[in-house]
Amino acid sequence: MPIVPDEKDWTWVLSRPCPECNFHASTATPATVPGSIESLIPRWLAVLRRPDAAERPDGQTWSALEYACHVRDVFTLFNQRLNLMLAEDGARFADWDQDRTALEKDYANADPSEVGPELAAEGHEAAESFAGVPEEDWGRKGLRSNGSEFTVLTLSQYFLHDVVHHLHDVDG
Repeated sequence: MPIVPDEKDWTWVLSRPCPECNFHASTATPATVPGSIESLIPRWLAVLRRPDAAERPDGQTWSALEYACHVRDVFTLFNQRLNLMLAEDGARFADWDQDRTALEKDYANADPSEVGPELAAEGHEAAESFAGVPEEDWGRKGLRSNGSEFTVLTLSQYFLHDVVHHLHDVDG
């Protein structure tokens, strides 16, 4: 059974805590994101070592492995978006269909022993990029294809919520 696409606009997490994972976006900044990522990577690697990592809990929910593949790709995507915002004034982000990506990259049949090192490498790279952002650049803007505007600060908050929330999804 295919997964039902998540079509929610999650930008609301920038204005209030997430009731599901208890993430408070207001506590994250580009300066705190690197340490958060580095502390989350070992937890994601532990998830991938579970014997049931590739099993879906039900017909409508990704497996822990699929979530890990998604988070790996989120690290890559947000690293690219951050660097675009730092390089271009008023950067515009191409649309990203996470559900199509999951099918095209065959998340469900990925090898956890390969996904772990990939997730870690992409996470470390994203952490390095956020670590290099000077505070005077936190207000630089970017625009998502659906019209949602981000600053480097709010991009870091939105991004980190995704990583934390999905860890909650697989730990919960």
